[in-house]
Amino acid sequence: MSFLHVEEREVKAAEFPLSKAKQLLSQEVIAILGYGVQGPAQALNLKDNGLRVIVGQREGTDSWNRAISDGWEPGTTLFPLEAACQKGTFLCYLLSDAGQTAAWPGVKKHLSKGKTLCFSHGFAITFAEQTKVEPSADVDVILVAPKGSGSSVRSHYLQGRGINASYAVHQDASGRAEQKALAFGIAIGSQYLFKTTFEQEVYSDLVGERGALMGALAGMLEAQYEALRRHGHSPSEAFNETVEELTQSLMPLVADQGMDWMYRNCSTTAQRGALDWRGRFKEVLAPVFEELYQSVASGWEAAAVLQANSQHDYKEKLNEELATMAAEEIWQVGNRMRQLRPGR
Repeated sequence: MSFLHVEEREVKAAEFPLSKAKQLLSQEVIAILGYGVQGPAQALNLKDNGLRVIVGQREGTDSWNRAISDGWEPGTTLFPLEAACQKGTFLCYLLSDAGQTAAWPGVKKHLSKGKTLCFSHGFAITFAEQTKVEPSADVDVILVAPKGSGSSVRSHYLQGRGINASYAVHQDASGRAEQKALAFGIAIGSQYLFKTTFEQEVYSDLVGERGALMGALAGMLEAQYEALRRHGHSPSEAFNETVEELTQSLMPLVADQGMDWMYRNCSTTAQRGALDWRGRFKEVLAPVFEELYQSVASGWEAAAVLQANSQHDYKEKLNEELATMAAEEIWQVGNRMRQLRPGR
């Protein structure tokens, strides 16, 4: 199969030391706008690395209270969103995609010449026709997107091992936008950064979340579990052969040294069967992933996200959907299995 040629640029922490990152950001007041998923980790990591950080968040929310419990002080390092935008010189826009769309008029008002606007997701800029997020030409617009959840960004930092991130430059008003992006990535704890574009980041991210990372993964596991149960296998057996062995035994091997390494550490019977069926699954799934990619690239997925997440009862509906998932037998069995792991 042929692929499009893409020139890659990769930067490791050893090539861009923290001391250099801190020097580049030393004159900035970094305003973390939004204290939800990525905000806490990035804010705390930056603070621990000795940079000037403030947090912008709507008052009276759970996220505002969480920021206080994490040590941010109202009126000193914690402010309402627009106040933080006014005080900050380096604005990190970490609200949800729908939240960014809604809050943009207030943020834009304080995005004066010479400031930097940083994203951790390419959504708002790539789908600007829908979000209306269009910064003026006199500010730097950059992206630093950790390849993991906020909790992973924080836990990896505390463990001293960091997490990978992509970076991109949308506007370079200062002539130093790329250096700022790299400095910010290192300062939040990334050990390795690879260059992308806002468009490529959001396309790959949305495909990944709906595909192998979450949507396809959950669907595949549930389908196999249900096939085993229909044919008389016990819940414990079906779960162990579908989820437990995957997450606790095999995926750590893949993470450590690759897919072929995992295969080499399985029985010859498992190797033969997996190799024989691998192509079949790929053949069946390839058109589904192509359909998914086109759905993302067309803007349809973005529209669906904005429409759903803008509803006043979105959280209630989300909780209902997740409660339905949690109630399924496979995940109920999972709760029981986790309690049986050694050390619990």
